[in-house]
Amino acid sequence: MSGKQEPVVDVQGTVEDGFEPVRDAFVANFDRRGERGAAVAVYHHGRKVVDLWGGTKDGDAQEDAAPWEAGTAQVIRSATKGIAAVVPLLLHQRGQLDLDAPVGTYWPEFKAAGKERVLVRHLLSHRAGLPVLDTPLTPAEAVDGVSGPAALAAQAPAWEPGTDHGYHAQTYSWLLGELVRRATGRTIGTWIAEEISGPLGLDLWLGLPEAAQSRVGRLAPVETPPRPAAGLRVRPKQSVADAYADPRSLTSRAFAAISPAPDENDPAYRAAELPASAGIATARSLARCYAALIGPVEGHSRLFAPATLTLARTEESAGPDRTLLVHTYFGLGFMRHGPASPLLGPGSFGHPGRGGALACADPETGLAFGYVTNGMQRNVTADPRAQALARAASHVAG
Repeated sequence: MSGKQEPVVDVQGTVEDGFEPVRDAFVANFDRRGERGAAVAVYHHGRKVVDLWGGTKDGDAQEDAAPWEAGTAQVIRSATKGIAAVVPLLLHQRGQLDLDAPVGTYWPEFKAAGKERVLVRHLLSHRAGLPVLDTPLTPAEAVDGVSGPAALAAQAPAWEPGTDHGYHAQTYSWLLGELVRRATGRTIGTWIAEEISGPLGLDLWLGLPEAAQSRVGRLAPVETPPRPAAGLRVRPKQSVADAYADPRSLTSRAFAAISPAPDENDPAYRAAELPASAGIATARSLARCYAALIGPVEGHSRLFAPATLTLARTEESAGPDRTLLVHTYFGLGFMRHGPASPLLGPGSFGHPGRGGALACADPETGLAFGYVTNGMQRNVTADPRAQALARAASHVAG
């Protein structure tokens, strides 16, 4: 009789030879890291090499509930920000958007309250000074397509735009969404559907159609299991914990720009076009999208020209983040690899989602990575489950 313990969940999908460590890490997430339902996918030089899923479709379901299936999608929270950033960068690549132009060039009402010098690149690099709203929006106002842009147009910056950075956790939605609408005449969700998801065959939506509602699992909070003593520090510094607990802090106010917090399982929220937080995707579509940013994918031309790829991952903001109170590193719309938000290694770029999701790519190794989960753990930029999977993929490719 073997002493090897059987995995706690039946993992489905495929792994190409050499990438078995990613499957091992995925199984370990269920065994040791509190996973309930999830999927992970990896592309290598434009070819899918990992496509795995397991657990239950709903994070709040019992063990005998509906299983996570091959086509199950999930809300990806702030991993949406990276997908949304593709839009202005492609518009720039096509000559339709000037990254160094004032935002007011496209959105005249935005010039109010001392924002005349806020540049398009400031919105993408979290340097606009607009992470908070003096009056938070209700969940209904947040998704109506009007109240958010109006509030940001009237809002005075919290610091001199362009001089420092702080994560625009929620306001990124209305800043980026309105900029794209003014520049193109299309909503950002429509642009993504017509120019990215449609051509690449992605199950990736910003504004979930009614026909796809049944494919999406439910999010639910889960506890983060303690890490071994030799692991990375789990608990944040006291100053960070205090900032999240203080409703007057910039940190708390940034995450509470929608108040009370919206129900992310509500069909109305899933149908909303909130590029900061409400994207919905399968893991394989996230990985495929990022693979297309860095190179051709199975007959499709690359999305980013080399110069655009350089813009995406060239450092625009670095150092202490006024909102997150840790060191963060941003290119234009994408997080860069760093200690507080590890991705696939130096040179990689992408974006995590608070509580779990991660999507990123590394041009040097040719890796593109997507991970989605329905179990929301207490983390912002470095989920232990996503990190274990990304490390395994990087180790194989490196």
